[in-house]
Amino acid sequence: MLTGLSIRDVVLIEALDLDFAGGLGVLTGETGAGKSILLDALGLALGARADSGFVRSGAEKAQVTASFESPAYVAALLADNDIDIEMDEPLIIRRTVKADGGSKAFINDQPCSAALLREVGAALVEIHGQHDDRGMLNARGHRGLLDAFGRSDTATVSANFAAWQDAKSRLDIAREALENAARDREWLEHSVAELAAFHPQPGEEEELAGERSEMQKGERIAEDLKMVLENFDGPKSGLSLIRSAARKLDRLADAHPLLAEALASLDRAVIEASDAEDKLNAAARAIEYEPARLDEIEERLFELRALARKHNIAPDGVIALQERLTSQLNSIEAGGEGLALLEAEVAAKHNAYVQSASALSAARTAAAVKLDAAVKNELAPLKLDAAQFQTAVEKLSEDRWTADGMDRVEFLISTNPGAPFAPLAKIASGGELSRFILALKVALAEEGGAATIIFDEIDRGVGGAVAAAIGERLARLATRTQLLAVTHSPQVAAKGKAHYFIAKSSLGTVTRTGVTLLDAEARRQEIARMLSGAEVTDEARAQAERLMETV
Repeated sequence: MLTGLSIRDVVLIEALDLDFAGGLGVLTGETGAGKSILLDALGLALGARADSGFVRSGAEKAQVTASFESPAYVAALLADNDIDIEMDEPLIIRRTVKADGGSKAFINDQPCSAALLREVGAALVEIHGQHDDRGMLNARGHRGLLDAFGRSDTATVSANFAAWQDAKSRLDIAREALENAARDREWLEHSVAELAAFHPQPGEEEELAGERSEMQKGERIAEDLKMVLENFDGPKSGLSLIRSAARKLDRLADAHPLLAEALASLDRAVIEASDAEDKLNAAARAIEYEPARLDEIEERLFELRALARKHNIAPDGVIALQERLTSQLNSIEAGGEGLALLEAEVAAKHNAYVQSASALSAARTAAAVKLDAAVKNELAPLKLDAAQFQTAVEKLSEDRWTADGMDRVEFLISTNPGAPFAPLAKIASGGELSRFILALKVALAEEGGAATIIFDEIDRGVGGAVAAAIGERLARLATRTQLLAVTHSPQVAAKGKAHYFIAKSSLGTVTRTGVTLLDAEARRQEIARMLSGAEVTDEARAQAERLMETV
């Protein structure tokens, strides 16, 4: 609830500090005293549009600080926006407006946006005035109010809706994947067949490249050896000539010792050359390559690399590609069965949602009847006996179903017999509207709402018994929440637990607005003034005393 309000340099208010407690607080004062300024200042703190007109003449800036007890639901909202507060510390909202129109907002001294301030402010305070268009006038909140009144099970519907939407999402993804795969089926079948026919092996490119390199090296060596061996073959080869010379010298060796030695040298040369020839032939056979095998290796290697380029992958990724494409092709074959299972799941989740949402609709319809009756009981004492209230529960088309169910809920009124029902804000006058909202608030009192409720001149245009009925209902409502009422009615003012008097004073050319918390005697005097006017009589004081005794 609102615990304090500090105002600096706002219009006619130079400096004002107010403390508030629970229950019903009333604000009174003569017309033009500045009651609206007080509410406008609070509205500024709660996120209303900032305007340089708020700044008191001659001041650089206006500032409003509002203090609240910190409810858990607001703490959660702030945490979602990266503003942390302790549950046992007050919530302090501060708003400043400069004379040039610039504004800043803070929550517990942490900067925040005006949008967040409005969201927090709406959760903390409801303001119902002559031209207010928030709170109960907003049809978007009517469904939640009716569900709270009827204590309806909305959690099951929300959970079933989420499960249904999740199943639908998975079905849509599966369908899209299957459709994409089906469009590529011909290409997949060709690619899988091509890869299967090629039958790639792990590490094949490296192995083929290595073998090809060795064979190419062997080819070059073989050509060189062939040229060397030609020197050992034929009648004019070096070895043949040495052998011929040895045969001729063999016949002459006995002629001289040196010839015998020369013959021995030639024999050794023949032996060494023959040995070299044998080794060369053996080496040629050892490194001999197979041209057909080289062609086979090169063909396989080039085909492997071509496949890789075709699919824009590395050659060592061909096996993984084959597995992936095969899996995609298989998924097309199995996709129909998978879709059928998902479709069955979606149907089951849909049915579960429909059943729970239909039960919620029935509960809403029953709660609407009870709420209409409860509001009707409040209308006559508030001088609205010719009016009728109706809670409309409208079944929505399936494309508009949400986690909140399949209904649209709106509060409607008819102000005269036979007149059509229409939304509250469209056909009710200011005074009627406030009294309708009061009737609704009383009917919905046990279901809570904002911790602080403000009624601005709810008693405008009424008096006597009707004003007394308004005061009695405000007091009753204030037993469950903090309620502040700006009033011109002594019957309403007398019901207040706390009474704030707003007055305007002038000093020379300077006019200021001030607020005073009245004690019992001052309250009696103020209520007497409200009863009798400018001249307070003893009779008015006595009547004021009687009104206060009824509290």
